[in-house]
Amino acid sequence: MAFALNVPKLSFTGEGAVEESVAILSQKNLKKALVVSDKNLVDLGILDSLFSALKDADFDYVVFSEVTPNPTASLVRKGASFYKESECDCFIAVGGGSPVDCAKAIRIVTSNEGDICDFDGVGLVKNEGAFFIAINTTAGTSAEMTSNSVITDEDNAVKMVIVDAKQIPDIAVNDPTLMIGLPKSVTAATGMDALTHAIESYVTPGAHTLTKPTALEAIRLIAKWLPVAVEDGSNLNAREQMACAQFLAGMSFNSAGLGLVHAMAHQPGATHDLPHGVCNAILLPVVCEFNSETNPEPFRAVAEAMGGITFDLNDAQAATLAVELINKLSIEVGIPSGFSELSIAETDLEVWIDKAMADVCLGGNPRQPNPEEVLALYKKAM
Repeated sequence: MAFALNVPKLSFTGEGAVEESVAILSQKNLKKALVVSDKNLVDLGILDSLFSALKDADFDYVVFSEVTPNPTASLVRKGASFYKESECDCFIAVGGGSPVDCAKAIRIVTSNEGDICDFDGVGLVKNEGAFFIAINTTAGTSAEMTSNSVITDEDNAVKMVIVDAKQIPDIAVNDPTLMIGLPKSVTAATGMDALTHAIESYVTPGAHTLTKPTALEAIRLIAKWLPVAVEDGSNLNAREQMACAQFLAGMSFNSAGLGLVHAMAHQPGATHDLPHGVCNAILLPVVCEFNSETNPEPFRAVAEAMGGITFDLNDAQAATLAVELINKLSIEVGIPSGFSELSIAETDLEVWIDKAMADVCLGGNPRQPNPEEVLALYKKAM
């Protein structure tokens, strides 16, 4: 079976990327965009450059700014109704993973029959949908260029992972000027999310010659530039390097897959509305240690990409070094040390196990756990 490398038709990176994407949009036979974002970004003026570009191009738009972290199925339904009532014919998402994923989901239900909950899983989207520009404002999720969307089914307290290449935006935009001033906590969480994408996609059995180099370069860039971006949010070069790093990580995991970290991290995000990147960061060293017990060899390259010296170490020692470097980076950028710091109790863990075992990301893990092992890993991450 041939390997499929799925990426957007066009990607713009760097200052002026927003205006370049609007210039392409204005050449299409389209009339009105639904701009999907969150109220905080609108109030902060993050969308001002987009609004100005759309006005200069005489392109009509309406704004759906009700997106919250961990967007829900009911929010998607509301956005889809607004899209239809406003007679829109294209999408522009602005934000991190939540607005972009919400826009992806709205796009699905406005071009396919059924409820958003009908598309949970892999390859269930029949129609691609309207023209779609995704403008990224964080350096972590890679949502602007991937085939995944994560939507919370609040009725069942589970995060749905919708995977289909038809979700990939037509244009991906990474303008680092939109990331200036991003809070330290968000910068850290989204950066560790990107690191998780890169590491999981490197060690997965689905990794390929076309994805491994991008994963390792993403790891290298994140290890170097994430502490800089966290410490000095106005450093434009650090912001752009992190934007490139998370894009490279997205190129890797979008085709190679993810693993147990994501399968486990989705659950506390669904039940306790915790930041996805923080959940990933807490679980990443724990799961890496678990995976390296049966196959430590890939973690040598991870350690080296993070700046570790491994020439005098065996594979097991190199894997231990990789875990140590991940922990060190988490501490440096201010990630909580465990779920107990986030008001999670051990009694909460049992609810997550079956859902983690059923998560679509689990299939990409190099070591398949049993429920008892998943519980033990959650406890270790407390």
